[in-house]
Amino acid sequence: MIGFLGVKSKAVAAIFLSSLLIACSQTNQNSNSEANAQQRVNLTVSAASSLTDALPPIKKLYEQKNPRVSITYNFAGSGSLQRQIQQGAPVDVFISASVNKMDALHKEELLSQDSRKDLLQNQVVLIVPKNNTTISDFKDLTGAEVEKISIGEPKSVPAGKYAKEVLTNMGIFEQLQSKTVFAKNVRQVLTYVETGNVDAGIVYTTDAKTSEKVKIAAVAPANSHSRVVYPVAVIKDSKNPTPAKEFIAFLSSKPASEVFEKYGFTTVNQNSQNNQQ
Repeated sequence: MIGFLGVKSKAVAAIFLSSLLIACSQTNQNSNSEANAQQRVNLTVSAASSLTDALPPIKKLYEQKNPRVSITYNFAGSGSLQRQIQQGAPVDVFISASVNKMDALHKEELLSQDSRKDLLQNQVVLIVPKNNTTISDFKDLTGAEVEKISIGEPKSVPAGKYAKEVLTNMGIFEQLQSKTVFAKNVRQVLTYVETGNVDAGIVYTTDAKTSEKVKIAAVAPANSHSRVVYPVAVIKDSKNPTPAKEFIAFLSSKPASEVFEKYGFTTVNQNSQNNQQ
């Protein structure tokens, strides 16, 4: 009888020990799951509309190398994105098509210190529908056969600001006022030209390259407008400042630069940046 009780006690102890081990294991698994969840980062990147095609492939490259990071893009005109940030939108990284829009955020101390850098450059071009044979120069826009042209809204769309500078420099901006359709972003200008709603539009080289329905009629002389530079920076209120800075560093790496160049951008300080991996 005593032997039987001894065996029974040992069996109960073994069951108790086994249950304890299982509970500990489950606790450790839950702790690991929570830790992994805490390590995952979602970065919100607000970027100029002209980057709509180039940035998604870069997101894929980055997430493959950094599986714990998920990137969400918010594309719009730089002026609209600037206002969103000023109004407290939860943004980690801002890529502007205008130095002025980034300067405005800097003056309000909305950028993370020492995170700003110039990333890309672009060209301003005049585009027309593929079958157009009457427009080959900016000054052709003043002709009677040209009824409508489109540019971005100069106050909020960097491409529109550059377009106004080009037309003003050529002395024809005021003359074209009655023909001009202002767009909310550079991609809308492209769409207007593609659909034939306007006879011509002023966009970036990179936008023109994305469409088979338009062609470049003329390239704006470099001295006719401000240099087209895309600055990038971490927003001061970012909840993920370190991952945001790491993503910006990747944007200047060789793999990212190759993608940007494929879409027609020129990387700033290309030679030095291509050495980064």
